[in-house]
Order: sequence, then structure tokens, then C-alpha cells
Amino acid sequence: MSIKINQEVRLEREYLVEDIHTAGFLGSGNIEVLATPAMIAFMEECCLNAVQSHLPEGYTTVGVKVCISHLAAAPKGATIKVKCQLKEQNERQLDFHVEAWWNNKKIGEGEHKRFIVHKERFLQRLKEAMN
Repeated sequence: MSIKINQEVRLEREYLVEDIHTAGFLGSGNIEVLATPAMIAFMEECCLNAVQSHLPEGYTTVGVKVCISHLAAAPKGATIKVKCQLKEQNERQLDFHVEAWWNNKKIGEGEHKRFIVHKERFLQRLKEAMN
């Protein structure tokens, strides 16, 4: 099945930096600021949600690559704005540009790659690989 997504797809979402998103909690540092892994998770979720409604029933996307720069810190309690835009589609591969902002300052940016998969077939292959 060939799935074509409008390349103008973009989304902007806000996320609250809670304890579970801090470097101290995640073990990626020992300061109570937004952890890089949490920022990346926000970016991946934004991309997932940007395209999900454009996919046929039974399909979703999975993240396969991130190339992100964490440019500045944001404290616990901050509201982070994450923006994503689909830049290119090559068959099932989706390439996004992502950014994270806090107080009108860019705190992260980069590229994220996702693949379109059929959920049931994806999980079946995983199950078979476990045997």
C-alpha cells in the first residue's frame, strides 16, 4: 500500500517540564533541568501526532533516527513549545525538522526520521523475532 502524506504537515505542542523530565530523574545529569532524552521524547511525540491522522486505520509511525542539538537549558516547571514539520517523504520514510522553544528562546533543534508501519504486522514480526 502506498501512503502519501501532505508535505505541509506541521504541528506545535506545549509540554510542561515535570520531575520525570529532568536530567536528575532520568540519570542523564544531576541538575533539575529538562533532560535531553525528555526533550527528544517531546519532539518524537509531536512528529507522531502530526501525521497520525493522515494514516489509514491500522498504521502508525515509529521513530528510527534522531539528530538533535540541545542548545540551552530549561528549568523544571517551564512550559516548552515543540514544533515539527514534515520536510520529505520517501516511500514509508518521513523526515522531520524539529525545534523546542522556551520563553522565545530556541533550546533545541534537529532532524527526526520516522517510518510508517502497519501496527499488527510490526508487532507480529517482533513476536516472531523473540522466538
